[in-house]
Amino acid sequence: MYRIGFDNDKYLQLQSEHIQERIKKFGGKLYLEFGGKLFDDYHAARVLPGFAPDSKIKMLARLKDQAEIVIVINASDIEKNKIRGDLGITYDLDVLRLIDAFRGFGLYVGSVVLTCYAGQSSADAFSNKLQALGVPVYKHYPIAGYPSNLKMIVSDEGYGKNEYIKTSRNLVVVTAPGPGSGKMATCLSQLYHEHKRGIEAGYAKFETFPIWNLALKNSVNLAYEAATADLNDVNMIDPFHLEAYGETAVNYNRDVEIFPVVKACMERMLGSCPYKSPTDMGVNMAGNCIFDEEAVKQAADNEIIRRYYDAQCRKSKGESDESETMKIELLMEQAGINIADRTVIAAANSRAEETGAPAAAIELTDGRIITGKTTSLLGASSALLLNALKALAGIPKEVRLIPQNVIEPVQNLKVNALGNHNPRLHTDEILIALCISAVTDENAKKAMDCLSKLQHCEAHSSVMLSAVDTNVFKKLGVNLTSEPKYQTKKLYHG
Repeated sequence: MYRIGFDNDKYLQLQSEHIQERIKKFGGKLYLEFGGKLFDDYHAARVLPGFAPDSKIKMLARLKDQAEIVIVINASDIEKNKIRGDLGITYDLDVLRLIDAFRGFGLYVGSVVLTCYAGQSSADAFSNKLQALGVPVYKHYPIAGYPSNLKMIVSDEGYGKNEYIKTSRNLVVVTAPGPGSGKMATCLSQLYHEHKRGIEAGYAKFETFPIWNLALKNSVNLAYEAATADLNDVNMIDPFHLEAYGETAVNYNRDVEIFPVVKACMERMLGSCPYKSPTDMGVNMAGNCIFDEEAVKQAADNEIIRRYYDAQCRKSKGESDESETMKIELLMEQAGINIADRTVIAAANSRAEETGAPAAAIELTDGRIITGKTTSLLGASSALLLNALKALAGIPKEVRLIPQNVIEPVQNLKVNALGNHNPRLHTDEILIALCISAVTDENAKKAMDCLSKLQHCEAHSSVMLSAVDTNVFKKLGVNLTSEPKYQTKKLYHG
């Protein structure tokens, strides 16, 4: 059952105030490294129920007169056509998407930085494209011995060789399409250049997870480890914070490992480092906005199980290996949970056993479990969608929302005209048919009006679904998991 446990309005207020305080601390200019997703943070929305996916961008919009955005992309990622997994687009295309999105919120995008630039032809082509669109582009170069050769890094042959990014606002938000893009190095490079020009500037880091003032084994922090299991990120007690203040704070391995380098760089550039620990560098206030710990724990536990099934499915597709699954299994043990805690799993698999065909189940936000089975007209996910909408609208299960004489012509079109082998309607097709029926049928209209109520529902399928069905559930805000097996034994699954 879905319960809110996070105060989003409080978060927006506290977070914007805290960032303004940090700007003042550094004399009026701050380079803020922004980790994670800025305006579509669905992981945070799932583990902190009440958190809006666009909370961070709305918070920055409050500071839009002070802020400018610098987007960083690794030139090697352009060369490799690196894909952003959740969107299925390359990193260079995501840069364009990010620019449009930021501008849509009234935020100023100052420039794009190509990091690790070594003359890659695809990076040059992308740079030319951006400049033709009126977006300034800067190049930052590989540094020999990075990150350990401090003498080289903090010199005219290291950071000094990078092009100086011209900025005009006192809050410079440095973000990227994904990890490993060089956000931190870009911020520190700018500190070097600003210092040489006699300009006071500072650096801070914004990471939503792990949440520093929650326990190490809190389910929210374990869910972050599950989400980054493929990156081998590990949450840990910040040893520098413990030594400096005698207080326990949670951070993760990469920030703890790189902190001595950051500290030494800032000491060389500024004369002293304002931070005693990697936790000090952070500005995240999310932990102060949780008001229902049990609701948040339940949501985070569910996310860990979802991540387990996602890893299992990607392993079946050859996109992951056993180590990722094993790591998440260990996290489930630490959280004291197992797959039986996700009730839709048993419901879907039981229905599949009864019918001998693929089936699916959904848990509505009020706790009711609805199932759907495969029929001659509909796939299990389409049947599930219609059954869930009937339940939400209070329509008896036996009522047909879409007449058979509407479905059959669509099937004919799919098979005879478009050459598809599967005549059953996908979820997107069933929704279009439902829209048509809603013009003349009151029940269909009631069902359509309930689509928004599917947000935050939990669903499970006894087989891996097509990309079409998966995307429809995602767009409806349904949290979907699937058994790690294909519906057929074919080698190609389009």
